[in-house]
Amino acid sequence: MSTKIALVAAAAIWLTCTAVALAQDKVPMAKAELHNNQGELVGLVSIGETRDGVRIVAHVHHLPPGYHGFHIHEVGKCDAPDFKSAGEHFNPYGAQHGLKDPKGMHAGDLPNLLVAPDGTGVLVAYAPLVTLRSGGNSLFRDGGTSFVVHSQLDDQLTDPSGNSGDRLACGVVTRVTPGM
Repeated sequence: MSTKIALVAAAAIWLTCTAVALAQDKVPMAKAELHNNQGELVGLVSIGETRDGVRIVAHVHHLPPGYHGFHIHEVGKCDAPDFKSAGEHFNPYGAQHGLKDPKGMHAGDLPNLLVAPDGTGVLVAYAPLVTLRSGGNSLFRDGGTSFVVHSQLDDQLTDPSGNSGDRLACGVVTRVTPGM
């Protein structure tokens, strides 16, 4: 329980500080609360617009140790137990899967999330092919988008999903209003 409180507090502080710092520029921000298939909160993803795409900070807890595929998915729905409602990886450009694919990558492809033996993990990543502003690559597009934590390591190459396994947790991307 204290891990959950610390996780939520750290994410809230980050969002508040970033919102205050960026409020004058009206830089878009977002978040996604990750829930497992029992509906329990297991993480928080904070998302902020940068010059080079979006910065993603994910804090997770109560997940199995090891590497997990972590992706942005094409639909803003997270219906348990399997989270298939989130659709496939966010791929507005019709690219192949994987950060190691020489032909490019899905816009929603991200590095693997490492979870420690105590079930916690933090990932800081940049997604250069997405935005929080308007456009076909926006995380706020019609139908929304979501973040999904998978059960296995993403091999960063195999199309369409890197052999990353079942979906363990899911969170819908929602807008954060600076100053609130």
